[in-house]
Amino acid sequence: MHPMLNTAVKAARRAGSIINRASQNLDLLKVEHKSHNDFVSEVDKAAEKAILDVILDAYPNHAVLAEESGIQGESEFMWIVDPLDGTTNFLHGFPQYSVSIALSQKGLITQAVVFDPVHNDLYTATRGSGAYLNDRRIRVSKRTRLEDALIGTGFPFRNFDNLDTYLAIFRELVQKTSGIRRPGSAALDLASVAAGRFDGFWEFSLSPWDIAAGTLLITEAGGLVADLQGGADYLKNGHIAAGSPKIFGQLLKVIAPHLNAP
Repeated sequence: MHPMLNTAVKAARRAGSIINRASQNLDLLKVEHKSHNDFVSEVDKAAEKAILDVILDAYPNHAVLAEESGIQGESEFMWIVDPLDGTTNFLHGFPQYSVSIALSQKGLITQAVVFDPVHNDLYTATRGSGAYLNDRRIRVSKRTRLEDALIGTGFPFRNFDNLDTYLAIFRELVQKTSGIRRPGSAALDLASVAAGRFDGFWEFSLSPWDIAAGTLLITEAGGLVADLQGGADYLKNGHIAAGSPKIFGQLLKVIAPHLNAP
């Protein structure tokens, strides 16, 4: 395992044990509102601190972009960290949330870890070396027809600017796929595409820390990722589509006409 990936795994597992411990005593947690439907708990903060301690201890000169503490430092190496993706699920005791850690080097994601602490599932990727789930190589699904596909998504929950467009896409995809799921942790949803559990995924308005690790997992598992226009700006604009090569194209074909609709 690449030494930088090793550091990310150690950091993710440490955060996972903090999250698992806290899940036993949810009623004792202090929770703040960041904005409408956007929550942060002391667990998010403790998990993030644990991650940054591990990373910056190993690489003190690296920069960090983390959900709760923002950008620190300046370097061609930037760690992109979501300490608890799926906070709302976590706060309700709904067992679907994850830790996401990615390393960007000169703007290119080179290492990725998504850790599911509930199932102790560790998804990892190093650019050029494939994607893995618990040391087993994973590939995107082999399904070829959209009507056979299971598609993951995330409903708009904080920013409702694209709600009508989203619902129009949703309405069409409900009728043209074998099912749509909304588990509530984008990082884990992308990992599920990489592992072939979802055949595709789309969502609007995500943050870089939600998707940085998951997108490398998918491309290393043989899948495709783009923004909703088919471009490469998904880390900047947060609008994302992903999937196995055959399903990806069909998914974009459904989405595209809605983007410029009145």
